[in-house]
Amino acid sequence: MKTTPPDNAVHGREQLAAWEASKPRDFYSADSNLQTVLRRYLGARYPEFEDRLRAFGAVCATVIDEAARIEDRIGNHPRVQRWTAIGERVEAIEFHPHHDLIGRQIWDAGVMALQAQPGSTVAQMGLYYLLGQNGEGGHMCSLACTSGLIRALQQVGDPALQAKFLPPLLTPDYTRMQHGAQFLTEVQGGSDVGANAISAEDAGDGTWRITGEKWFCSNINADQFLLTARPRGAADGTRGLGLFIVPRVLDDGHTNAFTIRRLKDKLGTRTLASAEVDFAGALAYPLGALDRGFKNVVELVLNTSRLMNAVGCAGAMRRAWVEASSYACHREAFGTAIVRYPLVQEALVEIMTETQAAVASTFYLAHLLDQIETGAADEQTHALYRLLVNVNKYLTSIRLSEVVHRAIEVFGGNGAIESFSVLPRLYRDAIVYESWEGTHNVLALQVLRDCTRYDLLTPFADMIQRVLGTAAHLREDADVVAEALRGCQAMMARLGESGGRYAEAHARRAIERIGVIAQAALLIAEAEWEIGAGLGSAKADVVSVFVNRHLRAGYTPLDDAHYLARLERMAGAT
Repeated sequence: MKTTPPDNAVHGREQLAAWEASKPRDFYSADSNLQTVLRRYLGARYPEFEDRLRAFGAVCATVIDEAARIEDRIGNHPRVQRWTAIGERVEAIEFHPHHDLIGRQIWDAGVMALQAQPGSTVAQMGLYYLLGQNGEGGHMCSLACTSGLIRALQQVGDPALQAKFLPPLLTPDYTRMQHGAQFLTEVQGGSDVGANAISAEDAGDGTWRITGEKWFCSNINADQFLLTARPRGAADGTRGLGLFIVPRVLDDGHTNAFTIRRLKDKLGTRTLASAEVDFAGALAYPLGALDRGFKNVVELVLNTSRLMNAVGCAGAMRRAWVEASSYACHREAFGTAIVRYPLVQEALVEIMTETQAAVASTFYLAHLLDQIETGAADEQTHALYRLLVNVNKYLTSIRLSEVVHRAIEVFGGNGAIESFSVLPRLYRDAIVYESWEGTHNVLALQVLRDCTRYDLLTPFADMIQRVLGTAAHLREDADVVAEALRGCQAMMARLGESGGRYAEAHARRAIERIGVIAQAALLIAEAEWEIGAGLGSAKADVVSVFVNRHLRAGYTPLDDAHYLARLERMAGAT
């Protein structure tokens, strides 16, 4: 006997169908904040990239969104294929067909090819941010590793090495491209890279032979492996590490001397192949001076990945906002769309605010890198980048987990269902983003050391004061940030004077404070620019919420007469 669902069930599914239909078919056109930020930093070059950004935004919201969803289903994840049918050793990775479908879209957009021209980082990160709205998706790590390898080859590779390895990394042709991986971690050290023991032996013909084990090798399907190894007789610690390129396939077509021990069974980023790998005399090429191996890998490779990790986090935050805000507008409870309820509005406003703060700090960093690579940077710019690339990676990765968690809360029980929305996948990926390219503790301690050794807080304070000094419309919030900066300077001075275990114990408090001050000041700078450009900026509300949450001493929403009206306005409930 055929049954008809009750009217309320029909209505409930109609709401969900309307929610699905309301979501953007173009991530770029739907993101006015990103458009404004890119207009500001790209200036006269913005029209050069606008059509590409819009086209890729549409691909990310449709083709890649669906392909990434299917590829992440249980049973569709990467597998090791060690041998061909006729017994040739290949150490290959077998992917779901959607992996290549996504890859072709990315390379067609020219994400990697942009790096051939210095000064294209902001535009490149705009594309990367759009892709990040689908989580790691099996390619975000690959692009970050490839970007770092390109930068290292461009800046410290000799002409022969550049001619051999750069062209396939920069081609926009997916059928001819190669991509990179970076292997630093070893089982005995983890973040303690100075404990690395994998060895390098000089073959006497310009090549070296690598022997030993790497413990965490993401993007193991890459064509070029960038790794640290210790030349025989070299010093202990990080000073003795050299940097090498290991090609996956030798010039004669045979697989290089490495073996995939097993793939990592990860909580998140499941469509990215991460492995444990043994090298048994693998052919390698030294990249840069051997005694600068660790410095080069940090300054050129890890700092690139830390910037791109933050961009990926910002993109995933934006997707959490898209999902939660659209859901709240269509989902009803007790006869009312849930966006009308203050507690839901508060969650949405927190998601929006932290997302725009992450965009502000991360694209500012991309702008600094463009200045550095085009020769337009002074010493202060270099110092700012050195400090903020670590602070920002720490803060954005923590905020991503918080933001996605808040978005899941808006969904209620539906938020925990893998097949219902992208949010569970984003949440799983967020945990991995937090650990990649330096754990929180490692980054906090590095910032503490750098501030002590290189006095990085001085150029930071100069930049913040300069930004706040131009605030004409948001003077009250700017004064709060200025006061917070003075408090931060006092705290850092106290940590510097005390040193030792005391400073280490409070390092995370310090890095958090530096990060939120930077984001607040940069949000103010964006709002002032938008107002000055006659764009009718709504960012003043974002600034107020962010400053109140993180920096205004003694603030409580209970005493804020404008709190409810601001929530309604920002959540789109008015």
